[in-house]
Amino acid sequence: MNSLDWAVLIGYFGVMVAIGLWSHKRVDDVSDFFTAGGKMPWWLSGISHHMSGYSAVMFTGYAGIAYTYGVTSFVTWSFPIALGIAIGSRLFAPRVNRLRSRLHVASPLEYLKSRYNLTTQQALAWSGMLLKIVDVGAKWAAIATLLSVFTGISLDQGILITGAITAVYCTIGGLWADALTELGQFVIQLLAGLSMFVAVVLKLNDKGIGFLGAWDEPALHGHGKPLVGPYGTVFLLAFLFIKLFEYNGGMLNQAQRYMATGSARQAERSARLSALLWLVWPLVLFFPMWMSPLLVHAEKPDGSDSYALMTEQLLPHGLLGLVIVGFFSHTMAMCSSDANAIAAVFTRDVAPALSRRARAWGQRSGLVAARITTVVFLGLSMAVATQVDSPTFKDIITVVIKWVAGLMGPIAIPMMLGLLRAFRRSGPTAALTSWALGLLAFWLVNYPVNSAVDGGVPLEYQVSAPLAVSLVLYVLIGRLKPEDTPERLAVIEQVNTDGDGAAAAAPIPAPAGAGDDAVGTQP
Repeated sequence: MNSLDWAVLIGYFGVMVAIGLWSHKRVDDVSDFFTAGGKMPWWLSGISHHMSGYSAVMFTGYAGIAYTYGVTSFVTWSFPIALGIAIGSRLFAPRVNRLRSRLHVASPLEYLKSRYNLTTQQALAWSGMLLKIVDVGAKWAAIATLLSVFTGISLDQGILITGAITAVYCTIGGLWADALTELGQFVIQLLAGLSMFVAVVLKLNDKGIGFLGAWDEPALHGHGKPLVGPYGTVFLLAFLFIKLFEYNGGMLNQAQRYMATGSARQAERSARLSALLWLVWPLVLFFPMWMSPLLVHAEKPDGSDSYALMTEQLLPHGLLGLVIVGFFSHTMAMCSSDANAIAAVFTRDVAPALSRRARAWGQRSGLVAARITTVVFLGLSMAVATQVDSPTFKDIITVVIKWVAGLMGPIAIPMMLGLLRAFRRSGPTAALTSWALGLLAFWLVNYPVNSAVDGGVPLEYQVSAPLAVSLVLYVLIGRLKPEDTPERLAVIEQVNTDGDGAAAAAPIPAPAGAGDDAVGTQP
């Protein structure tokens, strides 16, 4: 990097902070901070939903998969995400939106107290927060890895820089700042991605390799196969099922994008736009990664540094800075949205259950608590990021694929399926049992069983077994021990009924007391 690249990077950070300061004017209460007051346009929500699913892991961990295996990086990652969101646009997006417009909640988990009970809500809230700390920690480590390649600064310094900038704008501006910065980050990503695509095509032409003829090169032998290595059919099906829940609200931050739109119909359109972007745009981003074995020799065994090395060699200064900014934009978009989601869970779900004083928070005190929680969460995730390469977590891609995908299922099953009429019989017993034994299945498959099996348990079973166990138990226990009380059925009907546009902008009251049955004050 030279002074021009640094100017682009510093200018980007300045714009992000400026957006946060501008968004601060639009945040008057908890509703604005967590759900944009239900006033976010569907197209902005869709772009924000799309961007909040990326991180620099794509340019490290998934770049390594693309370098090693080829197009399976798209087939087993972004394609199932696109399909999962498309399915969820009808199945989940409208119902998640009604959580705010009908039940007047600010956290995606806030409705669980009425849908199940307080114990279930707290179990999912605490486990979700802890998982997100690990997940975001992996994202900080990914961007710090890239920053160290380009600038030579240490991983810890890179984590501190990116985390501090993100903390400023998302703490000040809330979800509005997240969405608006993600819009800007999308434009940057578009320019950076196209620049890299063109640079790779031109370099291939210089080597006498055509756009299509590249696949015949010996270095790319087998790279055109859609399913290869550990990423086979079982992995693809498992990942599709996982992403159906994760990207439609199971990981919380995407649920907020649906909640932020003005109506269920707008939430559905938002999801469709995000699905379309996930289907088309990653093809442009992945193409340079697929071609990377022809252009660079990765220094790391997993190939995770291949994309960074390629950008250094192919792009002139200025454009190099723009691509580096693109790396930052991915990670900061996801981490800021996660921080906002976890702040909502803590201030609306956890704190009121722990403290009588928290149950009495008004709009102003609740907003202060939300901002403090956002900073604390970012700090904890940054601390975890320094340990991502430790023996416990192993490496970035292990954390993202194994830990996040494997642990997300037991949390998401009760949360997401609890919205649907078809699972109305499943109550607290089904939710808690499926959650607890799903987490136990994760531990068993990934540690005792994995150590006992020669060669270890295949990756597809490591990530799919916990979700499968949770799903089967949730449905089975619901049938054997139905707990569909009138109160719980009323909650389900509210999120499954059309005609909610008029209630979209209703204010969100203070969280209900820990002993209350209601989620919030009904209109």
